[in-house]
Amino acid sequence: MLMSDNLANKIAAGEVVEKCASVVKELVENSIDAGSSEIKIELEQSGVKSIKVTDNGCGMDNEDAVMCFYSHATSKIKNEDDLYNINTLGFRGEALPSIASVSNITIKTCDGENSVIYELEAGKIKDKKSGDLRKGTSIEVKDLFYNTPARLKYLNSLYTELANITECVNKAALSNTNIRFTLINDGKTLLKTDGSGNLLKTINDIYGVKIAKKMLKISGENDDYQIDGYISLPEITKSNRNSIITIVNKRVVRNQELNRCINEAYHTYKPDNRYPIIVLTIDVDSSLIDVNVHPSKMDIKFSNFDELKKLVFDKIRSTLDKTLLVPDIDNSSLNVSNIVNEIKIDESNDNEKKEEITFDFQDTDVVDNFVKEEDEKYNKEEKIILPKMYPIGAVLGTYIICQNENGMYIIDQHAANERINYEKYKKAMGNPKNDKISMLFPINIEYPTNEFIIIKENLDFIKSLNIDIEEFGVNSFIIKAHPTWFKEGYEEEFIRNILEKIVTMEKNFNVERFNDSVSATMACKASIKGNEAVSIEEMEHLINELAKTDNPYTCPHGRPTVIHYPVYELEKLFKRAM
Repeated sequence: MLMSDNLANKIAAGEVVEKCASVVKELVENSIDAGSSEIKIELEQSGVKSIKVTDNGCGMDNEDAVMCFYSHATSKIKNEDDLYNINTLGFRGEALPSIASVSNITIKTCDGENSVIYELEAGKIKDKKSGDLRKGTSIEVKDLFYNTPARLKYLNSLYTELANITECVNKAALSNTNIRFTLINDGKTLLKTDGSGNLLKTINDIYGVKIAKKMLKISGENDDYQIDGYISLPEITKSNRNSIITIVNKRVVRNQELNRCINEAYHTYKPDNRYPIIVLTIDVDSSLIDVNVHPSKMDIKFSNFDELKKLVFDKIRSTLDKTLLVPDIDNSSLNVSNIVNEIKIDESNDNEKKEEITFDFQDTDVVDNFVKEEDEKYNKEEKIILPKMYPIGAVLGTYIICQNENGMYIIDQHAANERINYEKYKKAMGNPKNDKISMLFPINIEYPTNEFIIIKENLDFIKSLNIDIEEFGVNSFIIKAHPTWFKEGYEEEFIRNILEKIVTMEKNFNVERFNDSVSATMACKASIKGNEAVSIEEMEHLINELAKTDNPYTCPHGRPTVIHYPVYELEKLFKRAM
């Protein structure tokens, strides 16, 4: 039996229209494809009652206004060859008929010569009349899922639906900075961009000026790809990956492997369970990508993907390496008058926790004052080194207090020593020399049978680290020598750490990850602890050694080693500066 168009559309709606944000995404993408320079999204009750998207694009004539609600009707592709060269956001011809099948719609459109208004109920035209001659299209979707109660029942809370829509519009604005976006919910403006084409200004409109000032510009290219965008300083992170935004040919895409590559570029610069804010635009010939993978059109396949990942990783890493990453204390966060309106998200229906949404309307001219300065600052090729600082004492036996002409610095002595030891140990493990020392009293370690077998299979690798290890009785090993760089008093702990890591990594063993993990654990064990007294001379030595490291700003786990209190911020605290 051939199913009816209405039934087919309802089934398609299950994939295309999952929530209110899905409707907004599809309507906004149509407005973008129509060549709009202004797009307004108006919501009632977070879109559950009404979603209205108005643009000033090319509009449609009477025939196209009807045709757009037929399944697989599209003007964006004409033949099979077009599938390999897609330059529009939409192309399937599924979205509008799917949305119409589960809602009531009013569409008003004008191509500059003809204007028409259609009203549809569950995908069927109920009324037609003439409209005004304002060029563009306005589509209002009311009572979403009114005829599919099961789907309606499982809509999230109003706050969660609004959060999802806001995230969707934010991404559309970031990927189309030349379009003015306005988002309104129940009469309240939540987002307004200026359409100037400046990505940093749009970041300011969405995240606020404080975040915009802590973004670093990156750019680069290879034979196939060109990348541009902004990455956040490691001190600015989120609890989830939602703020890693990748845009390919103005299409926001979702690629877990690329996100993993971006996150890896921040390794040891931030905690592993925190994620940076990234807005990365990728330009590539459309023949080298395939967007026809999923109805959401967010999944994408790349040609020469390894080259893209290498380009992204190298550019992020080199940008971080040449930037002074000591966080500055900003007392303005203590001023109640600067607190902005916040909407808390209901997390009960979300698989992944979402943070509070902040709508912070700043004058975008503020950004103009520092865009050029920031570009010049972060486009230098030389590596930035830790500023010279002079220790004067310690607080709580843990935090070293330093000063120079730029203000006060606070150093976490454990984190700083951890960074020094981590880089030293990782270098030693990655380039083992044939220098080891025999132990006066060999160590005997016994393991359960399953762990003994894994370690036994890796004896050659363990010996390559200059550890003399042999089987010794049932399910046990004897260690007679170890590398000379093992810290005195920690020999057995280091050896046990190495063997335990081999067991835990078993099937996913990777030498680089192994060296990194072992070095980080060793460094933590062997470093100065909190509440451990340190002399001024030892402080000076620690600071000098920290300055020699590749990344003096964070410990191996991503916690800051140094925090800067600028002179101006100190003077503000004591009312010497206002």
